Amino acid sequence: MYSSRHGPKWLLQILSCSRKQKASAVPGTGPCPAVMAEVDLLDVPSLDKAAGEEFLQEAFGVILEEAVRRGTDVTEKVCDWKEPEDLRHLLDLELRGHGEPQPQVLQRCRDIIRYSVKTCHPRFFNQLFSGLDYHALAGRMITETLNTSQYTYEIAPVFVLMEEVVLQKLRELVGWGSGDGIFCPGGSISNMYAMNVARYHRFPDCKRRGLWALPRLAVFTSEECHYSIQKGAAFLGIGTDNVYLVGADERGKMIPAELEKQISQAQIEGAVPFFVSVTCGTTVLGAFDPLMAVADVCERHGLWFHVDAAWGGSVLLSQKHRHLLDGIERANSVAWNPHKMLTTGLQCSAFLLRDTSGLLHRCHSAGATYLFQPDKFYNVAWDTGDKTVQCGRKVDCLKLWLLWKAVGTEGLEKRVDRAFACTRYLAEEIKKREGFQLVMEPEFINLCFWFVPPSLRGKQAQANYWERLGKVAPVIKERMMKAGSMLVGYQPHGSKANFFRQIVTSPLVTRQDLDFFLDEIERLGRDL
Repeated sequence: MYSSRHGPKWLLQILSCSRKQKASAVPGTGPCPAVMAEVDLLDVPSLDKAAGEEFLQEAFGVILEEAVRRGTDVTEKVCDWKEPEDLRHLLDLELRGHGEPQPQVLQRCRDIIRYSVKTCHPRFFNQLFSGLDYHALAGRMITETLNTSQYTYEIAPVFVLMEEVVLQKLRELVGWGSGDGIFCPGGSISNMYAMNVARYHRFPDCKRRGLWALPRLAVFTSEECHYSIQKGAAFLGIGTDNVYLVGADERGKMIPAELEKQISQAQIEGAVPFFVSVTCGTTVLGAFDPLMAVADVCERHGLWFHVDAAWGGSVLLSQKHRHLLDGIERANSVAWNPHKMLTTGLQCSAFLLRDTSGLLHRCHSAGATYLFQPDKFYNVAWDTGDKTVQCGRKVDCLKLWLLWKAVGTEGLEKRVDRAFACTRYLAEEIKKREGFQLVMEPEFINLCFWFVPPSLRGKQAQANYWERLGKVAPVIKERMMKAGSMLVGYQPHGSKANFFRQIVTSPLVTRQDLDFFLDEIERLGRDL
């Protein structure tokens, strides 16, 4: 146990002895006692294992009670809102020279959980990720405890093999019998990898000679795309001015004829088209671009065809709904985030390639000899770390693998189908309720709607109607956050005033939670 705020009792005793010996040392009488004390320090660990294990047991108890049990209890708050300065004071974030006793550190853990947003709460509908899977959480804990880096078989043998099995399974769901891939730190990086690999495939000299070896390049994506496409173009030196945004229809789907026009326009302007990114599950409307038609355009022009299915990729698990991604098997690359619909926990993002020639490795490898020695005693093809631009790489496959082992493909399919069913239930309920108006019929699990308070009902013809309606959602959002009752997102979209976007992915959500959601929106907004 800790005898004071400074450290373990046994370590304090050694340090005390060292100080006494140093004070009484007499020159010329032999080895310096202080030096001998320092040698003694090396004979024992600098951590008290027993005290550490005791702390972990208590900390795990706090996690289980406060984050898991209370964090998923509908009678508890989703968030305990505090203003930044108040929260800073409550948490005492200052880092000091001395340590704190174990009870105080455990209280820090409780406070951190208390004032954090409970994303696993059944009434958290704010992001494209939510919910808690207990098997995936166990995988995350094992990952953190083992604390290895997934770059070589030498130090991550289990996870190198496991990652390949999981990636193979994901590729099979896409419709590929073979291919390549890697887990990335988020869908934005997966999209950036796709752009970089596509550029290298077309212009392999760019890896060595840089932008000097390239003409002006053109990227094509929907005006409804994720902003990571723009960021990727900026980061890779392609430039956001060279991202051609293709028009979308009223449901947010890319129009293939508009893609053809933009390709022609880019060529007229002297740019070289090389990359088309489509989206399966746009962030706001949940739209799925027409993959077959876009694939035809890409084949005619010899362009790399990338599918950003970070949000919608998990629909491939559903026999009932996977038609939304018809044509994805024709893609050159796919981004897919299981941490969204499948509740694996952040982050779990796969970048998948149809290529089998080693393109990903050739594009990103640097061959650092202190990691990737060619004369190792095992098959160095299992040293997969040089496929990425990272050095250290966190293990992201275990949480998905353990979840998949526990529930099977059938269990994952049921979760996807249930999410669709929740959205369909809410959409039908909205049609029955006065003051609720769908932005459009949901194709996916993005439920977009306005709440029209009594003061605005029947006044659509007024000149300032949409301006006033656009102020409703932010006020309701503020009220719900301060009450801590639930969390849901809102945004404007094009010419449309602020509306709510509700997402259900958590397997803990019930009909009671969905009814509460609509009731709470109405309660918080009826006086506006």
